[in-house]
Amino acid sequence: MGVQRFTCVSVFLWAVCCSTAASSQNVSTPNIIIMLMDDMGWGDLGVFGQPAMETPNLDLMASQGMLFPNFYTANPLCSPSRAALLTGRLPIRNGFYTTNAHARNAYTPQEIVGGISKDEILLPQILKTKGYVSKIVGKWHLGHREQFLPLKHGFDQWFGAPNCHFGPYNNTYRPNIPLYNNSQMIGRYYEEFEINEKTGESNLTQIYLEEGLNFIRHQTMARQPFFLYWAADATHAPVYASKRFLGKSQRGRYGDAVMELDYSVGQILSWLVTLGIDKNTFVFFTSDNGAALTSGPHQSGSNGPFLCGKETTFEGGMREPAIAWWPGRIPAGTGINFCPGQEVAGVTTHTQQEHTMQPLIFHLGRDPGEKYPISVLSEEYLAVLRRVTSVVDQHQKTLIPGQPQLNMCDLAVMNWSPPGCEQLGKCLKPPPSQPWKCDWPH
Repeated sequence: MGVQRFTCVSVFLWAVCCSTAASSQNVSTPNIIIMLMDDMGWGDLGVFGQPAMETPNLDLMASQGMLFPNFYTANPLCSPSRAALLTGRLPIRNGFYTTNAHARNAYTPQEIVGGISKDEILLPQILKTKGYVSKIVGKWHLGHREQFLPLKHGFDQWFGAPNCHFGPYNNTYRPNIPLYNNSQMIGRYYEEFEINEKTGESNLTQIYLEEGLNFIRHQTMARQPFFLYWAADATHAPVYASKRFLGKSQRGRYGDAVMELDYSVGQILSWLVTLGIDKNTFVFFTSDNGAALTSGPHQSGSNGPFLCGKETTFEGGMREPAIAWWPGRIPAGTGINFCPGQEVAGVTTHTQQEHTMQPLIFHLGRDPGEKYPISVLSEEYLAVLRRVTSVVDQHQKTLIPGQPQLNMCDLAVMNWSPPGCEQLGKCLKPPPSQPWKCDWPH
């Protein structure tokens, strides 16, 4: 299911290689922007039928570029999805999984010991060989300890946080998450970077927008190709929006956050046009996983007609909104076609079920909501199973699992004393190290 995302990363690299090879024909190396949303669902965009129609900039982006209605993430959870996007490798290969539980689903809370392996090659490392300058703005989530941070893995610049904006914490049993400017901490969520618990007001999306726009301008003036990984996280609970957008959406605070992100996408695309680099910039918009229905109706989005959401491998967790935009290269208007409360007997269970020998198979053309599994006694089921089994067998023959990075937790490794905390007087004393095997209920 993750093939389409990996194919997209391959397209980036193909574009870079081809453009470099064609330099004798005055074809410049294209800039690359990936906009990765956090927990935004397939059904949150107007172009996919969201009735409030509150994403005019994304809808316009789709009409000017290519919409992917069948785009899948590599994992329905944040960290392994992001690791797959940046490495082009499934979580089982890049180490972003756990052997503590059968499902292997895990992520990187701040007590996690591991992170992205030094042996993995990330997209910015490849692009660096082509002369690119790379910046990440927003959420990293591939490990918060110093050896796992973005500047150790190919990025030249970073403004953002290593973890989710959970909190606030009292800095005694758990520290608030730090924000970084490059390799140095510049403050913490709920302290220097406020998120109002009651109202949801925060200027973080606007700060991230300005960081992105300034980076684009600087690189354009320097005439250097760039890779911007813009990973805003306002739609991850607790959702937030700036004062200008709070209360504007028909969909509550989550809708306010979506409207601000949509506005930000519009600003970035307009800025490319203003700077005259739109025809030399490939932009890709998507989400790390489906909407987090477990966050409740006011803190989560919509997965449209699809079953369940984040943390599940049903369509709602794996199928993501996706748009590619490259004026002059991608023809306009191409590719467009259109768990709570979703209990399906024998399908959505509340315990982990083993389906390896007899997988649930759905016909998404007839049953996009995955309500009616094909009967295991039917010829249709047996024919599909034979084809799927062949693909799985081939995958397993070539599979070399990465060393699992998400097995061990330890309170002592949390964000007590990030680099730069000394200058700010923000260092905190960690507890004694007492590692344990992480418990993953996902």
